[in-house]
Amino acid sequence: MSGLDDLYSQIPVQQIAGRLGVDESEVDSAVKTLVPVLVGGLQHNAEDPGAADSIASAASSHARSGLLDGGVSVDQVDEADGSRAITKIFGGNDTGQVASALSGGGAGNSDLIQKLLPILAPIVLAYIGKRLTGGQAQQVPGQSGGGGIGDVLGSILGGGAAPGGNNPLGSILGSVLGGDKAGGLGDILGGLLGGKK
Repeated sequence: MSGLDDLYSQIPVQQIAGRLGVDESEVDSAVKTLVPVLVGGLQHNAEDPGAADSIASAASSHARSGLLDGGVSVDQVDEADGSRAITKIFGGNDTGQVASALSGGGAGNSDLIQKLLPILAPIVLAYIGKRLTGGQAQQVPGQSGGGGIGDVLGSILGGGAAPGGNNPLGSILGSVLGGDKAGGLGDILGGLLGGKK
């Protein structure tokens, strides 16, 4: 099972749909768009060594919270914490700004995205933390010096962490959204993430 598929399997789509009063297929579709965006955003931030340490620390602390132990319950998700994480991942933009930008780029319903982001961020961070501290992290190919969080994020995205330093978001989104929408959404995300450093 690929990293993204494994991560999707941790997300209680049915519970989230029930809580938000939205059709399950709509939530499932949005999750499959937003999760790679979140992981891609984290990967972009992890290119900065200081941010990488901060992400690894946040992910490990989310993993220790027990959120993924025995299946995720939406009631356990700290949405306020999720909102703070979104703001950090996307360069100070809050969930409303991120949702609006993603929706404008073709990612779907802005209201649904805004409700999902703070629910998904803690789950994604907990999953990354488990990969980082668990046995799976050792199976990730990568150099011993620069390994850790970047390798884990790259492995979840299917090796998207190209050593050339190219921002993989456009291609990730291209595969998620299909074709021509990716360019615009990739550019929007580039803007949200602070463009090229």
